[in-house]
Amino acid sequence: MKEKKAEKNKEQKQIKSMSEELEGLREEMEQLQKEKDELLAKLQRVSADYANFQKRTPKQIADTVTYEKEMIIKTLLPVLDNFEHALANADSAENVDVVVKGIRIVYDQMLDILKLHEVEQIKAVGEKFDPAVHEAMLQRAEPEKEDDIVLEEFQRGYVLNGRVIRPSKVIVNKHPSEVTEEEQARQAEEYKTEQAEEEPEKRSEASDATDQE
Repeated sequence: MKEKKAEKNKEQKQIKSMSEELEGLREEMEQLQKEKDELLAKLQRVSADYANFQKRTPKQIADTVTYEKEMIIKTLLPVLDNFEHALANADSAENVDVVVKGIRIVYDQMLDILKLHEVEQIKAVGEKFDPAVHEAMLQRAEPEKEDDIVLEEFQRGYVLNGRVIRPSKVIVNKHPSEVTEEEQARQAEEYKTEQAEEEPEKRSEASDATDQE
């Protein structure tokens, strides 16, 4: 009888222990389910925010670009106004010097506006040739001047925030021992050919710009 009672007590303890264990597992599952739901809700919010961000970003970029374009154009309009005044007064000007002076004023104004937008001209003539900012179009021998000095500038170069946006096209000094007359003639002919090839492209670009206007 005592053995049966002991067995029964043992079974009851086991059942109670299992019930407690099951209750603990149930509570743990509920906690995990709650955490999963919270994480899912956060993920959905992040996903929705990211989707809205993707929709807003292109418009914000486009608006910023449009605003910057507008600001640049507004700063250039006074230059255009002065050009119109100079052209309108050209016929009635007393002499060429007056016209040249007006053009010089407009030119200086344009340079000031470029500086306002962090654009500066590259120094070339008289400077040591620097392939980072200069593009050698021709070589010429002038023994009385230092070797590798820029003698002449075909086209002005510019930098934007310290970055070259167009190098200066220049003639570089090379002493006779380094460049022959034949080499100078060959380079001059190559330059003429290059200019002749670029001219139709420039006319085409100008025509396209006119058509777009």
